[in-house]
Amino acid sequence: MAHYARIDENNIVQQVIVVDNKDTADAFGVEKEYIGAAFCERLLGGTWKQTSYNANFRKNYAGLGYTFDAVRDAFIPPRPSDDATLDEATCQWVVPAIELSLGADSSESGDSI
Repeated sequence: MAHYARIDENNIVQQVIVVDNKDTADAFGVEKEYIGAAFCERLLGGTWKQTSYNANFRKNYAGLGYTFDAVRDAFIPPRPSDDATLDEATCQWVVPAIELSLGADSSESGDSI
């Protein structure tokens, strides 16, 4: 089975579907992305990009709200916070660690409450 993501005019993923391999293959049985994308377009309209459930290509499996970045040839999840930075190798967001401290009303003795 192959997976395809429908992207809008801003390259935001709107839908992800499963397509039978026979609908993505050429006359010799070789799977081709453009054949699967054309099948999806005929069936549902829109622009379609193949995505890998195992993240074997395009860095990440596409999800609703993800962005398809044509330069990186990757699906990138929504940015979780303004201070998150993109890891170029994985196209995953990295959020800085938050240092936690115990408040004045917290028990530091380890006693049970």
